[in-house]
Amino acid sequence: MLLAVLNRHGGIACFDQDVFLNAVGGVKIGEPAADLAVILAMLSSFRNRPMPEKTVVFGEIGLSGEVRPVARGQERLKEAEKLGFKRAIVPKANMPRNAKEFPNLKIHGVSSLQEAIDICRDSRE
Repeated sequence: MLLAVLNRHGGIACFDQDVFLNAVGGVKIGEPAADLAVILAMLSSFRNRPMPEKTVVFGEIGLSGEVRPVARGQERLKEAEKLGFKRAIVPKANMPRNAKEFPNLKIHGVSSLQEAIDICRDSRE
């Protein structure tokens, strides 16, 4: 399903590609919160352009390319900041109410896959 969304809303014709996904340490990815990160990683690979450094991404992706909120968003952001990430791309609904809670983390709230792609592109330019 993620490849279909990437094809339709990410502008990547990947229907003729063999795609293999490997997570560090053999972690099984069964949580929808990984959808946005997986799609952006595939896009990065297809375009041969790295993701912006020290960026953490989470969010569920719908068929129309919308980015849906996920459970425990604040906890995920706290852990990301603790681990040294400097930028986060998250669903708008998971944006913290008080940005001062995360002084070392620039948080971008997105409502669509295209918004997330634009943030990654703009971060590299």
